[in-house]
Amino acid sequence: MRITFLAGFISAAILLSSCLDDLNTLPLNKTDYTSEKAYGNEEVNYLAGLAKIYASFTNQYDLQVDDYGASEINRAFWALQELSTDAAKCAWENDSWVKDVNQNSWSGADNAATYAVYARTLHGITYVNEFLRQTTDERLSDRGVSGELQAKIHSMRAEARFVRAYLYWISMDIFGNVPFVTEESEFGAVSPPQVSRVEVFDYIVSELNELSASEAMPAPRSNYPRADKGSVLGLLARVYLNAEVYSGTPQWQEAKEICEKIWAMNYTLCPDYAALFRGDNGENPDALNEILFAIAYDAASTQSWGGTTFLSVGATQVDDDPANTLMVGVNDHWSGIRVPYEYAANYFDVSAADYTTGTYAVSDKRGELFFIRGRSEEMSDIAIFSQGWGLFKFNNVPHDQTAAEYYPVAQTLSFANIDMPLIRLGEICLIYAEACLYQNATAQALPYLNQLRRRAGAKEITSYDADWLLAERARELMWESHRRTDLIRHGKFHSGTFLWKYKGEAYDGQGFEAYMNLFAIPASELASNTNLVQNPGYIN
Repeated sequence: MRITFLAGFISAAILLSSCLDDLNTLPLNKTDYTSEKAYGNEEVNYLAGLAKIYASFTNQYDLQVDDYGASEINRAFWALQELSTDAAKCAWENDSWVKDVNQNSWSGADNAATYAVYARTLHGITYVNEFLRQTTDERLSDRGVSGELQAKIHSMRAEARFVRAYLYWISMDIFGNVPFVTEESEFGAVSPPQVSRVEVFDYIVSELNELSASEAMPAPRSNYPRADKGSVLGLLARVYLNAEVYSGTPQWQEAKEICEKIWAMNYTLCPDYAALFRGDNGENPDALNEILFAIAYDAASTQSWGGTTFLSVGATQVDDDPANTLMVGVNDHWSGIRVPYEYAANYFDVSAADYTTGTYAVSDKRGELFFIRGRSEEMSDIAIFSQGWGLFKFNNVPHDQTAAEYYPVAQTLSFANIDMPLIRLGEICLIYAEACLYQNATAQALPYLNQLRRRAGAKEITSYDADWLLAERARELMWESHRRTDLIRHGKFHSGTFLWKYKGEAYDGQGFEAYMNLFAIPASELASNTNLVQNPGYIN
């Protein structure tokens, strides 16, 4: 059964401003179902509880921030991962958080983007913990739940635990040491303790390994867009990839072995790279063969200003579309996010750019998704949207239609239907290659890398090193919320020798302090939970 992630499903939830000192309480709003009323012995009620957990990814309400659309976790996490790097810049410098993230000038003061990630992850974890408390075998038996339904609920519990692991991964990656609570923690008005990044890493690894071996976790490729064993192993491979950053100890052999387990699950690369990010990717069998985990977006029911709506219409302006064909398949233009020219030039070997006709030459199909008509190379003013290259990678037009053909539908849509791939096989190929590099086994990875190269129409390779891999990740995973983490792992995020425009508040770029590899814990949360200690380097 496909769960539609209704943004409105949790719109009546508790306001989160400075209330995350207590992750164990039930919702306080009288219009919410409490667990005592919600579940009973009918399957639909448990599916509703699970839907509420998955909706943690798409919810854009209940935070007291200046732009509630920007508070959706996928959008806020994307901003921290991409706008803080060479891969993207945003023109909305009047928004409270944009300049700080664009130019690596954030401080210990509250920042709407980091606050959204902090609050959304912990809010979602709260729902998971309560769902798990209310679905123990003892409670199910007390409610008269049938054995058949109990087996289904066991699978729902496994999915919920995966979502919790994913949310803890985001929180750990962004903040390091984070508040930690599970369904077994003391319940009630108790401020959660802060635990170390290493402890969170160990917990995530333990949970994912247990879920990968559990018969309750749905089989790979059986549960889209909900989580399954492929999702579990995909996240575990990513966590192992970054093990040295998270725990101080590299775990390349573990990463390699997990990828090899994924190879046995019969995922295949989508023949058309662009189709992975089109409006019908959740229905296109070729795209689904590659996606290990995604968040479903639906223009009729999700209606989020974050996610793939942000990534599609946020990358366009009215002047891009003089014929009014709605080129990305949604009836809006936000003039927000674009790629600095240098990123396109460095990683896609572009040439012969004509900004009047919008044509350019490129030797890699992944570089065919840029839009340059009316744009410019020089980004002398970061707030002028037309400076930089457009990227229409996330496109709501179905993969087998043109924008003109889709126009009658597109003109009725304010939101995108593009499911957001969070883990896919292309990433796993690159994780495997990096693990093999540090295991002196690069020959084993070459076939997987060359599958990506052939799909991209790019020249195949016979050898590679760490710098080449980082560049290939820049090509393959562009705008998929990996860039900051990748640069940190390769020692380049804060470095004074790896520069991009506006890095470190300098037009030509400069290094910044290493402590900024982590973001500051929101000051409001430090005030409300005395167990929290700010990350080193930040002064509130």
